[in-house]
Order: sequence, then structure tokens, then C-alpha cells
Amino acid sequence: MRIAFFSTQSYDRTYFSQFNNGHELVFFDAQLNEQTVELARDFQAICAFVNDKLTAPVINQLAAQGTRIIAMRCAGYNNVDLAAAQANQVAVVRVPAYSPYAVAEHAVAMILTLNRKTHKAYNRVREGNFSLERLTGFDLHGKTVGVIGTGQIGQVFARIMLGFGCRVLAFDVIANRDLEAAGVEYLPLIKLLPECDIISLHCPLNDQTKHIINDQTLGMMKPGVMLINTSRGGLVDTRAGIEALKSGQLGYLGIDVYEQEEKLFFHNRSEEIIEDEVIMRLMSFPNVLVTAHQGFFTDEALTQIAQTTIQSINDFEAGRPLIYKIG
Repeated sequence: MRIAFFSTQSYDRTYFSQFNNGHELVFFDAQLNEQTVELARDFQAICAFVNDKLTAPVINQLAAQGTRIIAMRCAGYNNVDLAAAQANQVAVVRVPAYSPYAVAEHAVAMILTLNRKTHKAYNRVREGNFSLERLTGFDLHGKTVGVIGTGQIGQVFARIMLGFGCRVLAFDVIANRDLEAAGVEYLPLIKLLPECDIISLHCPLNDQTKHIINDQTLGMMKPGVMLINTSRGGLVDTRAGIEALKSGQLGYLGIDVYEQEEKLFFHNRSEEIIEDEVIMRLMSFPNVLVTAHQGFFTDEALTQIAQTTIQSINDFEAGRPLIYKIG
């Protein structure tokens, strides 16, 4: 099949080319949206990413141009109008799991960095400053960690924190029995939030979870709590987070995702004036750590993404059932 890839980077080209088995791959740097959808003309398959805009008008045009399958090279699909895809008989597949260890371990790395301030120590030492002033952290052992969402990534994260000797609380629609057997305690959200020293988000973005972290839920947390988000930017009301940082209610914030990330992340903006005042305000806080959606970025995860995506397209072309079809 002819496959058009949108929002591609060098690593997309490397990994998909490595695992391709006869398809014609065409890589576009551009984001898929109403202005760029014409690029996909006569491609039976398109491969999109988290910030591509698969709205109803885009999907309608894709179908009219000959696209029969949309392959999301990610787990999230909140940017896809599934009703439009179904109406146009366009299949939609995704990669539901691509090394949950990658994202879970990145969340832990953010916790350790914010806590022990290793990023600040690194810069100090490079400048000849060997002072320990204002680098005080705390023992993770014995702290209470809240996990919001215990899918595959949340489960891995919870087990890592148990390994640190933390008390681990969890919130999800359905409790995981294996985690409970390992020592994780499930609580309603309103009871979990006041108990935790650290809270990590590992849930999908949907109507129920959008801005699950807001003025009200932030107010329920312990003063000085650490909040980590490696899941979806829209889970956090960023402006409410800024107010909580200013008041001290939030003691630390680590984000690998951002609600308005599509114009920033995955691009080099170092020679530009960044007009997003919200992200600039966030980065002005000394207790905030921002990474640019790199939680998934390991060799194992990129390999799994490429292999799973290509296999789904192979299955579609051969008329086999689509294991990872959405809807």
C-alpha cells in the first residue's frame, strides 16, 4: 500500500523504513489538518500522530481522496473523529501499548529530578559551583504516591514506586486485582488526593478526564504536593496549575505533555520568539520541569510502534481482522 506519514521526524523515517515489508512509504514533515490533507491524495493509508487534526472535514476529504485506513502511531486517539471515520468506512487503528516501561520510567525520572534537583546540580558544577545550598530533597521511601489511571503504564509506575518503599494509592474505574495483591490501595479520587505527597497521571484524555486536575482538585491536595503528568496535556488545567504554584499549593510540577503543545513540541524553536505566554510562565518557576513529550522515546518503544503499525496495515491489506482497531 501507499502510506502517507504526517508530522514525521528523523526517527520515524528510520524505524518505519527498517520494519517496512513492501509498502511505499512517503514521509511529510507537515501536520495533517484541513490545509495539508490534499497531500494524502491517492494514498490508501495514512499514518498520523498525537497532534494531527483528524476532524470530520479532514476524514471526509481523506475518504474522498482514496484513504481506507488511518493508522495512529500512538495510543491516544482523542484527536480523531471516529464517527466521521465510521460514516466513511475508514478503519482506524492505533498502538495501544508500546513499552509501558518507557513512559512509567520517564515519570519516575521526573520525580527524582524535581526532588533531588539533579538538573540544577549539573548546571552548577559545570560553572564551577559545588555548593549544596538549596538542593535539599526528600526520601521517597515512606512517602505516599497516588496513581490516577492504572492501565499498563500506571501499573508499571505503581510497581516501581512500591519498589522505592512508597505507600501507593490508586484511582481508576476498575481496580486491578494484581496491583491490590502487590499492596496498592484503591480509593475514590476525593479521598486519594489529600493523602498523597506525589501524584502521577496515567489516564487517557476523554470527556470524563479533561481537566481532572483543576482548581477544585488542586485544592484537595496536600500543600506542597508534587504533580507529574506524562499522559495527556488536557488532563491538567494549566492556568489553575500556575495559580497553585504561585500559592505554594503545588510544590513541584513535572510535565512531559502540555495542553497547547502542538505548536511547540517536536520542533526546534530555539531561534524563535515563543508566543505562548502560558508555557513561558510555567518554565519561569524553579520547581517546574518540562520535557517535550519524550516519555515514549526509547528504542524498544519506537520499535514496537513501527512493528505494530505496519502489522495493522498488513492485516488490513490482507483482509484479516484488525486487532487494534478503534470503534
